[in-house]
Amino acid sequence: MTIKNQYGIVKIAIASGKGGTGKTTLATNLAAYLSGKQKIILADLDVEEPNSGLFIRVERKHEEIMYKMIPGWEEDKCTFCGLCQEVCNFNAVLNMGKLILVYPELCHSCYACSELCPEGALPMKKQRMGVLKHFSNGKINFIESKLDIGQEQAVPLIAQTLDYVDKHSENESLVILDSPPGTSCPVIEATKEADKILLVTEPTPFGLHDLKLAVETMEKLDKEFVVVLNRYGVGNAGVEEYCKENDIRIIAMIPDDRQVAELYARGKLVYKKSSAFREALDRIAEYILEN
Repeated sequence: MTIKNQYGIVKIAIASGKGGTGKTTLATNLAAYLSGKQKIILADLDVEEPNSGLFIRVERKHEEIMYKMIPGWEEDKCTFCGLCQEVCNFNAVLNMGKLILVYPELCHSCYACSELCPEGALPMKKQRMGVLKHFSNGKINFIESKLDIGQEQAVPLIAQTLDYVDKHSENESLVILDSPPGTSCPVIEATKEADKILLVTEPTPFGLHDLKLAVETMEKLDKEFVVVLNRYGVGNAGVEEYCKENDIRIIAMIPDDRQVAELYARGKLVYKKSSAFREALDRIAEYILEN
């Protein structure tokens, strides 16, 4: 059965309030499992440390350097009017009287300083920020991006990766987004256009604490979300009680299993060997199919 919405494409973001909950394990196994029924795009948006590619066997199809736009100061045109500093909301441009300093790490490429400079002294210029790679095995199109060492802003690269996904998903019906962990700007960028969100957590006090933050974030974004409880059987019942009290749906509970950890450590897909994991994927697929 093919998963589609009225536009032919469904985006499922897999997120978590904290790292290490099993988000990537779920994303890669769900993509491989559903690829037996339809074509899938899996995008690893954890651009600071993508690792979905460790579990998906695909061949490289395309690679390109990704750039962001940063103002470059041209001293001979500048009158030091100070407007650039005034309009920059991120303190990325500083007027020193006889020198204009541009801090690329703070720049959000909003173009305000460049467009509003009366002398055209701050033209936008390309700055490399990372690399995008596109892999395929005929059933799964796997796309990942990785920030260069020293680059501090993940959001521009995530945004460009999502644009690339959109351009290459015309014939696809399901896009799975492996989001960064946490609840900060990269997560918001990765999930804001998703149709449904799977929040992966674990039954521990840390898992509950960060799940609450993730739930609050998704509610602020007005996104439809459900919970997948991983490593069920360890810790306590705090996550279950919280979800029950707040009418949050838990669609799957994946048991804590040493075999799963061993398969993961060897870079293997879990669902082929674990019936419990495969049953959880069945329940998740049923949820995705719901209108």
